Amino acid sequence: MSAPLEFYFDFYSPYGYLASARIDEIATKHGREVIWRPFLVGATFALTGARPLVDIPLQGDYSLHDMRRCAREQGLPFQLPDNFPKAALAPSRAFYWLVDAQPEKAKALARKIYHATFGEGRDGTDANLVADLAVPLGIDREQLLLGMQSPEVKARLKQETEAAVARGVFGSPYIFVDGEPFWGNDRLEQVDRWLATGGW
Repeated sequence: MSAPLEFYFDFYSPYGYLASARIDEIATKHGREVIWRPFLVGATFALTGARPLVDIPLQGDYSLHDMRRCAREQGLPFQLPDNFPKAALAPSRAFYWLVDAQPEKAKALARKIYHATFGEGRDGTDANLVADLAVPLGIDREQLLLGMQSPEVKARLKQETEAAVARGVFGSPYIFVDGEPFWGNDRLEQVDRWLATGGW
């Protein structure tokens, strides 16, 4: 069986939100699965010298315009949260608390968090909101809140972020196809063609 794609993303990445709506569909078309790997993109900024796009003069205004345009093209709602940008600790920890035992529920929760954050403009870093979104999926709210605060889960997110950086991941979304890296929502068409052709 062909290896799964690896989808690295930050929960407070607008382009990660856009990619999350398409990545599994593209992979399924080619008989592949996707491993979702949230990480904290802010950890890369000291290494790359980057900063959040919306904080960069000129480029920030364009980026916000482009995010809205890309969302319209994909038929997705888009509303930037008031507290953007912010470190997405709570949703990332919630994902890693769930993923080993319930990977599909972890993905479902990730999609709900992304929709609440960028589809509705809510504070997706709020642990209580994350827990509320989990309840309709059959996830125990209080256990999730406790799990997010466990030393093991906090360490897991740190390890996953460090491992991402060690692999060369510096932005969100970042996708590996059989070891081939693709950065950005605008590279998903290339991901699709790479899967179809075996690469070039």
